[in-house]
Amino acid sequence: MNDKLIKQQGDHKNLICYRKAEVIYDITYFFANSAFSKPDRTIDQMIQAARSGKQNIVEGNTDIDTSLEMGIKLLNVAKASFRELLADYEDYLRVNCFEQWSESSEKYLAMRQLGREGNNQRIIEIAKSRPLDTIANMVIILIKQEDYLLHQLLQSLSNRFLQEGGFKERMYRLRSKNREGYTK
Repeated sequence: MNDKLIKQQGDHKNLICYRKAEVIYDITYFFANSAFSKPDRTIDQMIQAARSGKQNIVEGNTDIDTSLEMGIKLLNVAKASFRELLADYEDYLRVNCFEQWSESSEKYLAMRQLGREGNNQRIIEIAKSRPLDTIANMVIILIKQEDYLLHQLLQSLSNRFLQEGGFKERMYRLRSKNREGYTK
């Protein structure tokens, strides 16, 4: 058990899920502005879903310092935002009669491997040079990877919460320990 009341979290930029969220946001910004014409609300909706996912990772990681429960909630909001964005990309492919890559296709497997490698600048460059249906399929795969990463992080934080409790429990333990020191 750690004897600090406020634990310092690491920098959110070191989280793999944050770095992947940045790529998803950057490509979505490009995609939405290329695939739809103003004043289509889909542009703002998709960009906001991608931004919300990314920003809730930042806020959730920060809030974990004082409230593990709030951090878990915000990371779950990030997960939900990416799920909303996933549906937007799937809708784009469906309503435009484009193929969604099957999980066993060569394109899908190649993109999944590229996403695992984490060379984000390369992924962005490749995406910006591809047709819109390919970009949509690429981002779908990235979002599925993001969903998995966030699920793993949420599992880890849930286990930590079960072991350590929340902020108030930590406060109580530390105050009790501190009082015991004064009575000796």
